Amino acid sequence: MKQNKLNLLLAAGLILMAATARIVNHEMHLYNLAPIGALGLFGGAVIQKKSFAFLLPILALFIGDLYIQLYPSSPGMRGFYGMEQFFVYGAMLLVTVLGTQMKQINTKNVLGFTLGGSVLFFIVSNLGAYFSGMYGTGWQAFSTTYIMAIPFFKNTLAGDLIGSVLLFGGYSLLQQAWSKHLQKA
Repeated sequence: MKQNKLNLLLAAGLILMAATARIVNHEMHLYNLAPIGALGLFGGAVIQKKSFAFLLPILALFIGDLYIQLYPSSPGMRGFYGMEQFFVYGAMLLVTVLGTQMKQINTKNVLGFTLGGSVLFFIVSNLGAYFSGMYGTGWQAFSTTYIMAIPFFKNTLAGDLIGSVLLFGGYSLLQQAWSKHLQKA
C-alpha cells in the first residue's frame, strides 16, 4: 500500500512539474518549451502500468491547457483551441508509445529517442495545424505550416532534452542510491 501511495505522489509531482513548466514558459511566450514529451517518453520507458504512463503527459497537457483557457496571457489566446488540439494530444500519445520501445535506458538511447519523439511530435501536431486550414490548403499551405512551426520545434526539442536529462538522469541516480541502500541493509 505504501508503494502505491509513493507511486501516486511521484506521478502527481511529475505531472505538476511538467504542467508548471508549460504554464510558466507559456506566460513568458516561450511556447512548447516544456518537458511534456520527455514525460511521455519517460513514462513509456519506465512505468510498468502502461495505461498510467499514457496519462502522465495527457494530464500535464490538459492542466496546462485548462490554465491557459482560464487565464489567457494575451487577447485571443485559448487553451482549448480546436480540432488540431486532438493532433497534439495524439502526438503525445505516440511519443509515449515510442518510449515503450526503449528496451535499454542509456545515454545514447535517451538522446536518440528524445530526438525521435520531438520530431514525431512536430510532424503529427503540425499536421493538425495544416488540417485546420490556418494557412489555406494545398502544397504551399502544407509547406508554410511546417516552416512556420520551426521555431516551436526548437523549443520542443530543448524542453524535451532538458526534461529527459532530468527525468532519466534523476531516475538513474535514484536507482543507484537505492541499490547502495539495499547493499548496506
